[in-house]
Amino acid sequence: MPAPDVLPGFADVLDAAARIAPHAHVTPVLRSRSLDEAAGAHLHFKAEHLQRVGAFKFRGACNAVWSLADEVAARGVATHSSGNHGAALALAARVRGIPCHVVVPEGAVQAKLAAIERAGAILHRCAPTIDAREAACARVQSDTGATVVHPYTDARVIAGQGTAALELLTAHPDLDALVVPLGGGGLAAGTALSMQALAPGCRLYLAEPAGADDGARSFARGMLDHAFTPDTVCDGLRGTLGAPNFALLQAAGAEVLTVDDDATLAALRLVPSHMKQLVEPSSAIVMAAVLAYRARFAGRKVGLVLSGGNLDLDALPALLPAATQGPPT
Repeated sequence: MPAPDVLPGFADVLDAAARIAPHAHVTPVLRSRSLDEAAGAHLHFKAEHLQRVGAFKFRGACNAVWSLADEVAARGVATHSSGNHGAALALAARVRGIPCHVVVPEGAVQAKLAAIERAGAILHRCAPTIDAREAACARVQSDTGATVVHPYTDARVIAGQGTAALELLTAHPDLDALVVPLGGGGLAAGTALSMQALAPGCRLYLAEPAGADDGARSFARGMLDHAFTPDTVCDGLRGTLGAPNFALLQAAGAEVLTVDDDATLAALRLVPSHMKQLVEPSSAIVMAAVLAYRARFAGRKVGLVLSGGNLDLDALPALLPAATQGPPT
Protein backbone atom coordinates (compact mmCIF):
# COMPACT_ATOMS: atom_id res chain seq x y z
CA MET A 1 0.00 0.00 0.00
CA PRO A 2 1.46 3.43 -0.92
CA ALA A 3 2.11 6.10 1.69
CA PRO A 4 -0.91 8.35 2.32
CA ASP A 5 0.63 11.18 0.26
CA VAL A 6 1.74 9.06 -2.74
CA LEU A 7 -0.47 8.69 -5.80
CA PRO A 8 -2.09 5.24 -5.83
CA GLY A 9 -2.37 3.00 -8.89
CA PHE A 10 -4.75 0.30 -10.05
CA ALA A 11 -2.71 -2.36 -8.23
CA ASP A 12 -3.60 -0.54 -5.02
CA VAL A 13 -7.30 -0.71 -5.94
CA LEU A 14 -6.98 -4.48 -6.36
CA ASP A 15 -5.19 -4.73 -3.01
CA ALA A 16 -7.93 -2.65 -1.42
CA ALA A 17 -10.63 -4.91 -2.86
CA ALA A 18 -9.02 -7.93 -1.22
CA ARG A 19 -8.47 -6.06 2.06
CA ILE A 20 -12.05 -4.82 2.47
CA ALA A 21 -13.79 -7.93 1.13
CA PRO A 22 -14.55 -9.38 4.60
CA HIS A 23 -16.12 -6.12 5.75
CA ALA A 24 -17.71 -4.16 2.86
CA HIS A 25 -20.77 -5.03 0.78
CA VAL A 26 -20.63 -5.74 -2.94
CA THR A 27 -23.47 -3.38 -3.81
CA PRO A 28 -25.98 -4.14 -6.59
CA VAL A 29 -26.28 -2.45 -9.97
CA LEU A 30 -29.85 -1.22 -10.46
CA ARG A 31 -31.77 -0.46 -13.66
CA SER A 32 -34.88 1.61 -14.47
CA ARG A 33 -36.65 1.45 -17.84
CA SER A 34 -38.50 4.70 -17.19
CA LEU A 35 -35.30 6.58 -16.33
CA ASP A 36 -33.64 5.09 -19.42
CA GLU A 37 -36.47 6.57 -21.46
CA ALA A 38 -36.23 9.93 -19.69
CA ALA A 39 -32.49 10.14 -20.33
CA GLY A 40 -32.46 8.54 -23.79
CA ALA A 41 -29.64 6.31 -22.54
CA HIS A 42 -29.02 2.93 -20.92
CA LEU A 43 -28.39 3.68 -17.25
CA HIS A 44 -26.67 1.39 -14.75
CA PHE A 45 -26.86 2.62 -11.14
CA LYS A 46 -24.16 1.42 -8.73
CA ALA A 47 -26.11 1.43 -5.46
CA GLU A 48 -23.54 2.69 -2.98
CA HIS A 49 -26.31 4.14 -0.83
CA LEU A 50 -26.79 0.48 0.19
CA GLN A 51 -23.16 0.21 1.34
CA ARG A 52 -22.39 0.02 5.07
CA VAL A 53 -23.03 3.42 6.73
CA GLY A 54 -25.12 4.26 3.67
CA ALA A 55 -22.29 5.55 1.48
CA PHE A 56 -19.30 4.55 -0.66
CA LYS A 57 -17.08 6.17 1.99
CA PHE A 58 -16.89 2.92 3.94
CA ARG A 59 -14.71 1.43 1.21
CA GLY A 60 -11.89 3.95 1.57
CA ALA A 61 -12.13 4.19 5.34
CA CYS A 62 -12.08 0.42 5.71
CA ASN A 63 -9.04 0.12 3.46
CA ALA A 64 -7.18 2.80 5.42
CA VAL A 65 -7.97 1.29 8.83
CA TRP A 66 -7.09 -2.27 7.92
CA SER A 67 -3.86 -1.27 6.16
CA LEU A 68 -2.38 0.02 9.46
CA ALA A 69 0.15 -2.05 11.37
CA ASP A 70 -1.18 -3.29 14.71
CA GLU A 71 1.02 -1.03 16.83
CA VAL A 72 -0.01 2.03 14.80
CA ALA A 73 -3.68 1.09 14.74
CA ALA A 74 -3.74 0.78 18.53
CA ARG A 75 -3.34 4.57 18.81
CA GLY A 76 -6.50 5.05 16.79
CA VAL A 77 -7.46 7.09 13.75
CA ALA A 78 -8.68 10.65 13.28
CA THR A 79 -10.24 12.70 10.52
CA HIS A 80 -12.38 15.71 9.73
CA SER A 81 -15.69 15.14 8.00
CA SER A 82 -19.10 16.68 7.38
CA GLY A 83 -20.64 13.26 7.85
CA ASN A 84 -20.26 10.19 5.64
CA HIS A 85 -16.47 9.78 5.87
CA GLY A 86 -16.60 10.29 9.63
CA ALA A 87 -19.29 7.64 10.02
CA ALA A 88 -17.39 5.29 7.72
CA LEU A 89 -14.09 5.71 9.57
CA ALA A 90 -15.83 5.32 12.93
CA LEU A 91 -17.44 2.05 11.85
CA ALA A 92 -14.23 0.69 10.32
CA ALA A 93 -12.39 1.57 13.55
CA ARG A 94 -15.06 -0.09 15.68
CA VAL A 95 -14.84 -3.26 13.57
CA ARG A 96 -11.08 -3.33 14.17
CA GLY A 97 -11.49 -2.40 17.83
CA ILE A 98 -9.53 0.87 17.81
CA PRO A 99 -10.40 4.47 18.82
CA CYS A 100 -11.68 7.00 16.29
CA HIS A 101 -11.76 10.81 16.57
CA VAL A 102 -13.84 12.87 14.14
CA VAL A 103 -13.69 16.65 13.77
CA VAL A 104 -17.09 17.91 12.58
CA PRO A 105 -17.97 21.41 11.36
CA GLU A 106 -20.83 23.41 12.79
CA GLY A 107 -23.95 23.03 10.65
CA ALA A 108 -23.27 19.44 9.58
CA VAL A 109 -26.34 17.32 8.78
CA GLN A 110 -27.72 15.98 12.06
CA ALA A 111 -28.49 12.54 10.62
CA LYS A 112 -24.84 12.15 9.65
CA LEU A 113 -23.58 13.31 13.06
CA ALA A 114 -25.87 10.79 14.71
CA ALA A 115 -24.42 8.04 12.52
CA ILE A 116 -20.88 9.00 13.58
CA GLU A 117 -21.83 8.88 17.24
CA ARG A 118 -23.65 5.56 16.87
CA ALA A 119 -20.47 4.06 15.45
CA GLY A 120 -18.65 5.04 18.65
CA ALA A 121 -16.47 7.94 17.49
CA ILE A 122 -15.36 10.80 19.72
CA LEU A 123 -16.64 14.07 18.20
CA HIS A 124 -14.64 17.32 18.15
CA ARG A 125 -16.58 20.36 16.87
CA CYS A 126 -15.09 23.28 14.95
CA ALA A 127 -15.96 26.24 12.72
CA PRO A 128 -17.33 25.35 9.25
CA THR A 129 -14.18 26.12 7.25
CA ILE A 130 -11.55 23.84 5.75
CA ASP A 131 -8.78 25.63 7.67
CA ALA A 132 -10.59 25.20 10.98
CA ARG A 133 -11.26 21.53 10.29
CA GLU A 134 -7.65 20.76 9.42
CA ALA A 135 -6.29 22.72 12.40
CA ALA A 136 -8.60 20.89 14.80
CA CYS A 137 -7.65 17.55 13.27
CA ALA A 138 -3.94 18.35 13.71
CA ARG A 139 -4.57 19.13 17.41
CA VAL A 140 -6.35 15.82 17.89
CA GLN A 141 -3.46 13.98 16.25
CA SER A 142 -0.93 15.76 18.46
CA ASP A 143 -2.91 14.99 21.61
CA THR A 144 -3.70 11.34 20.88
CA GLY A 145 -1.08 10.00 18.46
CA ALA A 146 -3.88 8.86 16.16
CA THR A 147 -3.26 8.34 12.45
CA VAL A 148 -5.00 11.00 10.38
CA VAL A 149 -7.05 9.57 7.51
CA HIS A 150 -7.91 12.43 5.18
CA PRO A 151 -11.41 12.16 3.68
CA TYR A 152 -10.27 12.20 0.06
CA THR A 153 -6.55 12.88 -0.52
CA ASP A 154 -5.24 9.84 1.38
CA ALA A 155 -3.95 7.27 -1.14
CA ARG A 156 -5.47 4.43 0.88
CA VAL A 157 -8.86 6.13 0.75
CA ILE A 158 -8.65 6.79 -3.00
CA ALA A 159 -7.73 3.15 -3.66
CA GLY A 160 -10.61 1.95 -1.50
CA GLN A 161 -13.11 4.20 -3.27
CA GLY A 162 -11.92 2.80 -6.59
CA THR A 163 -13.34 -0.60 -5.67
CA ALA A 164 -16.89 0.62 -6.43
CA ALA A 165 -16.00 1.21 -10.09
CA LEU A 166 -13.96 -2.01 -10.07
CA GLU A 167 -17.13 -3.93 -9.22
CA LEU A 168 -19.26 -1.96 -11.68
CA LEU A 169 -16.89 -2.37 -14.61
CA THR A 170 -16.25 -6.03 -13.85
CA ALA A 171 -20.00 -6.64 -14.06
CA HIS A 172 -20.53 -4.27 -17.03
CA PRO A 173 -17.27 -3.90 -18.99
CA ASP A 174 -19.01 -2.38 -22.02
CA LEU A 175 -20.03 0.92 -20.41
CA ASP A 176 -19.40 3.99 -22.57
CA ALA A 177 -19.37 6.53 -19.74
CA LEU A 178 -19.22 6.81 -15.96
CA VAL A 179 -20.78 9.64 -13.94
CA VAL A 180 -19.74 10.24 -10.34
CA PRO A 181 -20.22 13.17 -7.95
CA LEU A 182 -17.31 15.57 -7.47
CA GLY A 183 -16.45 17.11 -4.12
CA GLY A 184 -12.97 16.47 -2.76
CA GLY A 185 -12.40 13.87 -5.48
CA GLY A 186 -11.79 10.63 -3.57
CA LEU A 187 -14.48 8.64 -5.36
CA ALA A 188 -13.75 10.36 -8.67
CA ALA A 189 -10.00 9.65 -8.53
CA GLY A 190 -10.51 6.03 -7.49
CA THR A 191 -13.03 5.61 -10.29
CA ALA A 192 -10.48 7.00 -12.75
CA LEU A 193 -7.93 4.36 -11.72
CA SER A 194 -10.36 1.48 -12.27
CA MET A 195 -11.77 2.92 -15.48
CA GLN A 196 -8.36 3.43 -17.11
CA ALA A 197 -7.36 -0.15 -16.31
CA LEU A 198 -10.61 -1.95 -17.14
CA ALA A 199 -12.35 0.28 -19.71
CA PRO A 200 -9.85 2.68 -21.30
CA GLY A 201 -12.40 3.66 -23.97
CA CYS A 202 -14.89 4.80 -21.35
CA ARG A 203 -15.36 8.54 -20.56
CA LEU A 204 -15.44 9.86 -17.00
CA TYR A 205 -17.83 12.69 -16.14
CA LEU A 206 -17.82 14.51 -12.81
CA ALA A 207 -21.13 15.95 -11.56
CA GLU A 208 -20.42 19.06 -9.51
CA PRO A 209 -22.79 21.60 -7.90
CA ALA A 210 -22.76 24.99 -9.61
CA GLY A 211 -22.56 26.50 -6.14
CA ALA A 212 -19.33 24.65 -5.34
CA ASP A 213 -17.65 24.59 -8.74
CA ASP A 214 -13.97 24.71 -7.82
CA GLY A 215 -13.49 21.53 -9.86
CA ALA A 216 -14.84 23.09 -13.04
CA ARG A 217 -12.75 26.22 -12.53
CA SER A 218 -9.65 24.17 -11.72
CA PHE A 219 -9.99 22.14 -14.91
CA ALA A 220 -10.56 25.31 -16.93
CA ARG A 221 -7.41 26.94 -15.52
CA GLY A 222 -5.26 23.81 -15.48
CA MET A 223 -4.48 24.39 -11.80
CA LEU A 224 -6.35 24.17 -8.52
CA ASP A 225 -8.67 27.09 -7.83
CA HIS A 226 -10.05 27.06 -4.29
CA ALA A 227 -11.17 30.71 -4.16
CA PHE A 228 -14.84 30.06 -3.48
CA THR A 229 -17.43 29.80 -0.70
CA PRO A 230 -19.65 26.76 -1.24
CA ASP A 231 -23.37 27.41 -1.56
CA THR A 232 -25.18 24.18 -2.41
CA VAL A 233 -27.74 21.78 -1.03
CA CYS A 234 -25.21 18.99 -1.70
CA ASP A 235 -23.59 19.02 1.74
CA GLY A 236 -21.27 16.14 0.84
CA LEU A 237 -19.79 18.04 -2.12
CA ARG A 238 -18.74 21.24 -0.40
CA GLY A 239 -15.10 20.21 0.08
CA THR A 240 -12.31 21.52 -2.12
CA LEU A 241 -10.81 19.30 -4.82
CA GLY A 242 -7.62 17.63 -3.57
CA ALA A 243 -4.28 17.98 -5.35
CA PRO A 244 -3.63 14.24 -5.88
CA ASN A 245 -7.24 13.78 -6.94
CA PHE A 246 -6.92 16.58 -9.49
CA ALA A 247 -3.75 15.03 -10.91
CA LEU A 248 -5.37 11.61 -11.33
CA LEU A 249 -8.51 13.10 -12.90
CA GLN A 250 -6.52 15.22 -15.35
CA ALA A 251 -4.57 12.12 -16.40
CA ALA A 252 -7.87 10.29 -17.01
CA GLY A 253 -9.25 13.07 -19.21
CA ALA A 254 -12.25 13.59 -16.93
CA GLU A 255 -14.83 16.28 -17.71
CA VAL A 256 -16.73 18.31 -15.10
CA LEU A 257 -20.47 18.86 -15.57
CA THR A 258 -21.85 21.59 -13.31
CA VAL A 259 -25.41 21.18 -12.11
CA ASP A 260 -27.77 23.71 -10.51
CA ASP A 261 -29.33 22.80 -7.17
CA ASP A 262 -32.83 22.99 -8.69
CA ALA A 263 -31.94 20.21 -11.11
CA THR A 264 -30.43 18.14 -8.30
CA LEU A 265 -33.56 18.57 -6.18
CA ALA A 266 -35.69 17.47 -9.12
CA ALA A 267 -33.54 14.34 -9.40
CA LEU A 268 -33.84 13.84 -5.65
CA ARG A 269 -37.56 13.33 -6.22
CA LEU A 270 -37.09 11.46 -9.50
CA VAL A 271 -34.88 8.64 -8.19
CA PRO A 272 -37.23 7.39 -5.44
CA SER A 273 -40.27 7.97 -7.66
CA HIS A 274 -38.93 5.70 -10.40
CA MET A 275 -36.57 3.37 -8.53
CA LYS A 276 -37.99 3.31 -4.97
CA GLN A 277 -34.50 4.18 -3.70
CA LEU A 278 -33.91 7.10 -1.32
CA VAL A 279 -30.65 8.96 -1.90
CA GLU A 280 -29.15 12.23 -0.68
CA PRO A 281 -28.68 15.33 -2.88
CA SER A 282 -24.94 14.65 -3.24
CA SER A 283 -25.92 11.35 -4.84
CA ALA A 284 -28.92 12.50 -6.89
CA ILE A 285 -26.68 14.99 -8.70
CA VAL A 286 -25.41 12.24 -11.04
CA MET A 287 -28.94 11.67 -12.37
CA ALA A 288 -29.40 15.42 -12.65
CA ALA A 289 -26.20 15.68 -14.69
CA VAL A 290 -27.28 13.01 -17.17
CA LEU A 291 -30.61 14.79 -17.70
CA ALA A 292 -29.02 18.23 -17.95
CA TYR A 293 -26.44 17.08 -20.52
CA ARG A 294 -28.54 14.61 -22.52
CA ALA A 295 -26.58 15.07 -25.75
CA ARG A 296 -23.43 13.64 -24.15
CA PHE A 297 -25.18 10.44 -23.13
CA ALA A 298 -27.81 9.84 -25.81
CA GLY A 299 -27.96 6.18 -26.77
CA ARG A 300 -24.93 5.29 -24.63
CA LYS A 301 -24.44 2.78 -21.83
CA VAL A 302 -23.81 4.88 -18.73
CA GLY A 303 -22.73 3.89 -15.23
CA LEU A 304 -23.84 6.21 -12.42
CA VAL A 305 -22.60 5.88 -8.86
CA LEU A 306 -25.36 6.60 -6.36
CA SER A 307 -22.86 7.63 -3.73
CA GLY A 308 -24.96 7.80 -0.56
CA GLY A 309 -28.36 7.72 1.07
CA ASN A 310 -27.84 9.56 4.35
CA LEU A 311 -30.59 12.08 3.89
CA ASP A 312 -31.81 14.20 6.78
CA LEU A 313 -35.44 13.06 6.77
CA ASP A 314 -36.51 16.02 8.90
CA ALA A 315 -35.27 18.32 6.12
CA LEU A 316 -36.95 16.33 3.34
CA PRO A 317 -40.29 18.20 3.33
CA ALA A 318 -38.43 21.48 2.86
CA LEU A 319 -36.34 20.09 0.00
CA LEU A 320 -38.90 18.26 -2.10
CA PRO A 321 -41.48 21.03 -2.63
CA ALA A 322 -38.73 22.95 -4.43
CA ALA A 323 -38.21 20.04 -6.81
CA THR A 324 -40.17 19.49 -9.99
CA GLN A 325 -41.90 16.18 -10.54
CA GLY A 326 -39.77 15.22 -13.54
CA PRO A 327 -40.77 12.89 -16.40
CA PRO A 328 -43.83 10.71 -15.84
CA THR A 329 -43.40 7.06 -14.98
